[in-house]
Amino acid sequence: MVTSLHIPRLVIAAPSSGSGKTTVATGLMAAFSERGLAVSPHKAGPDYIDPGYHALATGRPGRNLDAFMCGPELVAPLFAHGAAGCDLAIVEGVMGLYDGAAGRGELASTAQVAKVLRAPVVLVVDASSQSRSVAALVHGFASFDPQVRLGGVILNKVGSDRHEAMLREALEEAGMPVLGVLRRAPQVAAPSRHLGLVPVAERRTDALSSVAALADQVRAGCDLEALMALARTAPPLACEAWDPEQALFGGATGQSPAPHPQSPAPHPSGLGGGPVIAVAGGPAFTFSYAEHAELLTAAGAEVVTFDPLRDEALPEGTTGLVIGGGFPEVYAPELAANAPLREAVAGFAAAGGPVAAECAGLLYLARSLDGKPMCGVLDADARMSERLTLGYREAVAVSDSALAATGTRLRGHEFHRTVIEPGAGAAPAWGFTHPERRVEGFVQQGVHASYLHTHWAAQPSVALRFTEAAARAR
Repeated sequence: MVTSLHIPRLVIAAPSSGSGKTTVATGLMAAFSERGLAVSPHKAGPDYIDPGYHALATGRPGRNLDAFMCGPELVAPLFAHGAAGCDLAIVEGVMGLYDGAAGRGELASTAQVAKVLRAPVVLVVDASSQSRSVAALVHGFASFDPQVRLGGVILNKVGSDRHEAMLREALEEAGMPVLGVLRRAPQVAAPSRHLGLVPVAERRTDALSSVAALADQVRAGCDLEALMALARTAPPLACEAWDPEQALFGGATGQSPAPHPQSPAPHPSGLGGGPVIAVAGGPAFTFSYAEHAELLTAAGAEVVTFDPLRDEALPEGTTGLVIGGGFPEVYAPELAANAPLREAVAGFAAAGGPVAAECAGLLYLARSLDGKPMCGVLDADARMSERLTLGYREAVAVSDSALAATGTRLRGHEFHRTVIEPGAGAAPAWGFTHPERRVEGFVQQGVHASYLHTHWAAQPSVALRFTEAAARAR
C-alpha cells in the first residue's frame, strides 16, 4: 500500500570527492542524535565503509541507496524502510553531486537520489583554495539541473576569519545561504588506505572518538536549527516502504515475488525452524548490506555472525555460509594462522554446503593470498596488485549455483586492488555484459565465489534460493 512518508531529510553533496561529505554527514548525524533525535543514516552509491561510521553516529544501520544496482524505483522504498519512525534522515552523497554511473547520464548520481527523494541538498565546498570564485562554483551547481533544490552550503577547510568573511560576502551576493563553516581540523580525520577509510570494525575505539570530534566540530560550526528547518521543507514522499518478507513472497514495491527455482515458494515457517546461515564478520569482513541479513531472515534462516580471525569453528549447526567483502589482504597472516577454521570452511565446501562469497570471500576461499595459505576451496591464488579495479557491472549468471539460476541478471559493483589467477573456473559465476564482456568467478558444488558485490534487494530470489539450499543441506 502506498503511503505518505513525511520525514525531514537532507542530502549532503559536494562538487567532487574529497570535499568533506563524510565529515559533514557523519558529524551532523552524531550532533542531531545527541539532541535525542532518531536519525536515519543513508549513503548514496555502493560504499560499505561510510555507513559503518554513520551507524556509529546514530545507533542505527547505515543503509545504501544505489540507483544502479537496485534501480531508481527502489530508492524511495528502501529509504522509507530505513527511515520509518525516525525524526530526521540524512543521506550522504557519492562523488560529485552530478557524477553517476559512467556513460549513463544521471543514473546513480547523488542528484538522482535527491530528486527521487524530493530532498533539499546541502553542498559541502572545500574552500581552501578560493574566495569569491566560490559563488560562481555554487551558482553553477545550483542552476545545472532545476529539479535539484540546493538549499545552502557548508564551507569546509576555511583558513581564517578573513577568509570566511570573503566567502560569506561572495555567497550572499549569489543569494545562497551559508549553513556552516568548518575550519581545517586534521585531528578528526579518519585514517585511509588503498580502498578508502579504515572501517569502523578495525578501529572501533578510535572511531568513536573521531565521530565524537566530528559532532563537536559540526555543532560548533554549523547552524543546526537552520539545517533542521531546511530538512522540514522536504514534501511528503508517496511510496510503499520496502519489506523483506513481502519482497520475497508478496511482490511488494512493484516487484514480482521471488520465484522458486522448481516449485512455489514456501512461507518462511515452512522451513521447519530455519537453517543456520553463518555470515562472516569481524575486522577482515566488514562489507555487508543490512538488507541481505533481513532477506535471509525473512526467507526463514537463522543468521549467525562469526569472525574468521578469532573463531576456530563455524557456528553450531551451520548449513549455509556467506562470506562478504572486506580486507583479508590486511589480515592475511592472521587468517592463515587460524588453520582450524580454514579447515572447517574447506570441509564444509567439500561436503557440498552452500557458500556465497563476494570479493574478500573469494580471496579467503582461494588456495593462497599474497603467499599465505587460505582455505584452498578454489584452485586459484590471489595477490595484491597496483591496479585498482572499480566500477559498476551488468552481469548474467552463466552457471547454476546455490545463489543464482543460470540466466539470472544482476547489476553489481567491483572494487578491489587484488587479482586472482585464474580469474574464472571451469564453471564461471558471472558473464559480464557491460561495460566489457568477460566471464568471472567460480561455481563448484555448492560454492558461488566472485569479485562482484551485489545488492540482494534488487533480486530477492537469490536470498530465497540460497536459504532453500541451506535448508536442503540440513
